[in-house]
Amino acid sequence: MLAVENLHVAYGQSEVIHGLDLSLAPGEIVAIMGRNGMGKTTLMKSLIGIVPSTMGTIHIGSTPIEAMDSYQRVAAGLAYVPQGRMIFSAMTVKENIETGLTVTGETAVPDHIYELFPVLLDMKSRRGGNLSGGQQQQLAIARALASRPKVLILDEPTEGIQPSIIKEMARTLCRIRDEMGLSILVSEQVLSFALDMADRVLVIEKGQIVHQSPRDGIDEQKVSAFLSV
Repeated sequence: MLAVENLHVAYGQSEVIHGLDLSLAPGEIVAIMGRNGMGKTTLMKSLIGIVPSTMGTIHIGSTPIEAMDSYQRVAAGLAYVPQGRMIFSAMTVKENIETGLTVTGETAVPDHIYELFPVLLDMKSRRGGNLSGGQQQQLAIARALASRPKVLILDEPTEGIQPSIIKEMARTLCRIRDEMGLSILVSEQVLSFALDMADRVLVIEKGQIVHQSPRDGIDEQKVSAFLSV
């Protein structure tokens, strides 16, 4: 569903992603883990087109998207939940979600989104900036799902979220995968969260994938060693 081959990404003369290969099967959840500064966010931004790649290919299904602008990638089936959530704080919950409808032609928020996040239905007239961190993360995911994507990518969704909400978020991502048939790519530093929802775990270090394992049988100590400073 998502195929990345020989991806190179640079800021000016400084290359951050060095020939990275990545694949995501239909209905698969993959966690990309790594310490700060190892390239997780740069990878996510390059997939959605915020940071252009200098070489390599990115496909959603059979569609090449590496030459597309970000909004075209969304229309092709890629949805992005950025680090820090980046919701529109002055807009209502309902208005925030509606911004994700622009590529679908729909005018009303689909019922299944409120079914996934009932708290957002209760708060749909409240300003986004008045929500808690966990509620804002739910809102950011709901906004991304409104575009009816094939692939959902999330950049460090547990950042600043309390542990009880993190557990619930893992369950919600599995439900999204199961009910909507999405492939999900998550960049993450919290191993327990990754093990709660991912089918496969990759480790990125200095812009390259240095370790990968299915969740079943994963060597947690080895992955933790990569994540320790």
